[in-house]
Amino acid sequence: MQDHRDEERAAVAALGTAERASEVIRELIDRPLPPGLYLVATPIGNLSDISLRALAVLARADLIAAEDTRHSQKLLTHFGIRAKLAPYHEHNAERERPRLLAHIKAGRSVALVSDAGTPLISDPGYKLVREALDAGLLVTSIPGPSAALAALTSAGLPTDTFLFAGFLPPKSGARRTRLAELATVPATLLIFETAPRLAKSLADMAEVLGPREVAIAKELTKLHETVTRGTLDRLAGELSNSETLKGEFVVVVAPPAENEAELSDERIVEQLKKALKVESFRDAVRSVAEVLQVKRARVYELGLTLDRKRD
Repeated sequence: MQDHRDEERAAVAALGTAERASEVIRELIDRPLPPGLYLVATPIGNLSDISLRALAVLARADLIAAEDTRHSQKLLTHFGIRAKLAPYHEHNAERERPRLLAHIKAGRSVALVSDAGTPLISDPGYKLVREALDAGLLVTSIPGPSAALAALTSAGLPTDTFLFAGFLPPKSGARRTRLAELATVPATLLIFETAPRLAKSLADMAEVLGPREVAIAKELTKLHETVTRGTLDRLAGELSNSETLKGEFVVVVAPPAENEAELSDERIVEQLKKALKVESFRDAVRSVAEVLQVKRARVYELGLTLDRKRD
C-alpha cells in the first residue's frame, strides 16, 4: 500500500513539473526577442536534451541559419516550430555572412545552429560572431548540449584542466606531428574522430603519447551510447582489425605523468642521437622512451626538432 502511495505522489509531482515547464516556455515565447545573433546549442542525439530557452529562441527567431537545413528541419518539426531556414556552412559562409549581418542590422533576430551540439565547436560561425561583434551587434549564446563536455564528464579522467583539440589531421604523418605538439600539454585532451579513422588515429596516439589512460565515447546520448575505458596501447590493439566501426567518437586522453618533467631535454636529445646511429627514427624514439622512462611523445617531438636542425 505504501509503495502505491509513493508512486501516486511521484506521478503528481511529475505532472506538476510538466505543467510548470509549459508555463515557463510560454513566458519565454511571449517575451520580445531583441535583434541580434543567437548561438543556439541543439541536441547531439537525444532531442529531449534541448533547453526551454533554446526552444523559445528558435520559435521566435526571424531566421535560423543552419549548417544543414534538412537536418535542422527534423528538430524543428519534432517540436512544432515553423521557422524560416537558411543554409550557413563552410562552403557558402563568405557569401551568406554579409546577408545574415544585414538581417540583424535591419532589426531582425538570427539564430545560428549546427548539426548537433554547440555552434562554433568544430563548426563554422567564428567569423560571423567576430564580424557581428565588430559591428556592435548583440551576440548571445544559448548554452546546452556539447559532445566534448559530455565525454569529458563521463570519462573518469581529470576535469580540472582540459584542452579541446577538435579533429586531428587525416594523414598519419601530420597527425603524429600534431600529437607531438599536444603531448606535453598538462591537461586532459579531448579529440573528435570519425569511425573510418578511429583505429589508425588510436594507433598513432599510442605510438606518440604512450600508454596513457583513455576513454572513447561513442554515439553520446543516442540509443547505442557507449564509453570504453582503458589505455591507448590496449584499445588501439583491440580496434586495429575492426572494420565495423560506426558512429561519432570523442576520445578523451589523460594528461602526461607529472614526474616526466624532471628529466631535461638535453639528456633525452643526447640519448636520442646515440640511438639514431643504429636504429630507425621510430625505433630510436621507442627505445629512448623505454630506457629513460619518459613519454614517447616527448622524445618524438625532440626528435623532430633535431631533424629540423639537421636540415
